[in-house]
Amino acid sequence: MKSEIVRFVIVGTLAVAVQFGVYQLLLPFVNETLANTAGYIVSFCLNFLLSTYFTFRVRPDRRKAAGFALSHVLNYLMQTLTLNLILAFGCPSRWAQLPMFALCVPLNFVLVRYFLKRKTCTNKK
Repeated sequence: MKSEIVRFVIVGTLAVAVQFGVYQLLLPFVNETLANTAGYIVSFCLNFLLSTYFTFRVRPDRRKAAGFALSHVLNYLMQTLTLNLILAFGCPSRWAQLPMFALCVPLNFVLVRYFLKRKTCTNKK
């Protein structure tokens, strides 16, 4: 599990950097939620590929993709709520994602690990 956490940090850092970069590029043109959403979508695609092949070293399949997507829907909703709360407390838009990431990334690790690593039960007769 320790090596998974190290690999998760590497992939997570890359995914956060991509999301943050897209957010920064779009922020002058759209509101914070839309900029974050666009960044999240780009980051999600990269994250799925790297999480399956590199972080957790599992083969992607439809079930894992569905679980990964579900965990990320929960993470997206948590990020959107957190981002808007941070903005409501007066954090500048340019930096509001940083505390959001600090709060949401650790929980996302737990969710993604659960959905990608869980064992499936099969009834053998």
